[in-house]
Amino acid sequence: MVGYFEPQSLARFLAPLVKTRGFGMTSRSGGSALAHYRSRRIQLFLDSNVLTGGIVSPWGLDKAVLSLCAAKVCRLVLAEVVRDEVEENLLLHAERLPALDAERLVEDYRRLIRLTSREIVPYPSKSAVLSSRQLIRHEADVPVLLSAMASRPDWLLTNNSKHFTRAVAQRTGLRVATPAEFFRELAGLLQ
Repeated sequence: MVGYFEPQSLARFLAPLVKTRGFGMTSRSGGSALAHYRSRRIQLFLDSNVLTGGIVSPWGLDKAVLSLCAAKVCRLVLAEVVRDEVEENLLLHAERLPALDAERLVEDYRRLIRLTSREIVPYPSKSAVLSSRQLIRHEADVPVLLSAMASRPDWLLTNNSKHFTRAVAQRTGLRVATPAEFFRELAGLLQ
């Protein structure tokens, strides 16, 4: 696939990392991270800025995260609220591109969706959004945060550390990181 790592080579590279090492933490059930990750793929809840950045950029950590999902090394957790925002952003971006580039952008998004084995998270209820307003500073991020909490991913990846702070992570029990922090954690396993 153009713009993404070949799924087979990426899976071969990362398989020993997931199969033989933990992430330096215990699983949700209190067991070792090693046993936790052997039993299933790492679940990545991606914020819209990571998804959009990975699709629009020719390379970078956002695209590398999408490659992990496309190769089915990690499982994409896709909230409907995030999907809708990404599609809106991609359409706005495509309007500024020449026709062929716009078509390629939309096709890259469709290809990513086809390649991933994703978990879809529905919109949270309006009453849940209203009652959870105190969880995060930016009101528009409440539905995203509630969707992440409902899906209980291994990681919530976002480039928005201004709103998705350590305090938000502590209040919600989510492991929030930027793609760079996520890859630094993975790289630490190789040492």
